[in-house]
Amino acid sequence: MRTLPLFLATAALASACSWSDVKIAPPPASSPSGAAASTGDKVIDHTVKTIDGEEISLSRYRGKTLLIVNTASQCGLTPQYEQLEALQQKFANRGFTVLGFPCNDFGGQEPGSADEIKTFCSSKYQVSFPLFEKVRALGDKSPLYRTLTEEINPALRGEIKWNFTKFLVNSNGNVVARFEPLVKPLDPQLTAQIEKLLPQ
Repeated sequence: MRTLPLFLATAALASACSWSDVKIAPPPASSPSGAAASTGDKVIDHTVKTIDGEEISLSRYRGKTLLIVNTASQCGLTPQYEQLEALQQKFANRGFTVLGFPCNDFGGQEPGSADEIKTFCSSKYQVSFPLFEKVRALGDKSPLYRTLTEEINPALRGEIKWNFTKFLVNSNGNVVARFEPLVKPLDPQLTAQIEKLLPQ
């Protein structure tokens, strides 16, 4: 896929999409806490590969609050890595972690190898949160992203619009909120939702 100049790609997509949407899953009638157990485990029971090629089950993160993000290194939104890392540092000791999934589906803006992505993230943004192998979020989707776009709470489903779409997952493994690309990681709307899920 040909890589678009960043300003053209951003302008084109911004005009066609609502990049600043925040969607919160309504709590099920039977659970005031918002845990919809029937769909949650589909997300964290996926098997994925880390950026180093190790195959793991996301079930190792059961009990943690997660922010799943499709990332890219050559995007106008790439500086969000800085805030993602700040978010990681802010909440990591309370049972929270960001999970970064590089993706080349949007404007061809993540063309590098796993080693190149890892080096870029560590050297430019000092990323400490887990990174994984590239995923497909469009077309022939990776299983995790098929679940995120087609199988979670109906209020949160839908095609990924661009890089840095964020899914908030509670400690039971349920996706409870979705933040579109222009919602920055330290946006008060996002951090407030994280605070609600973490032990005080």
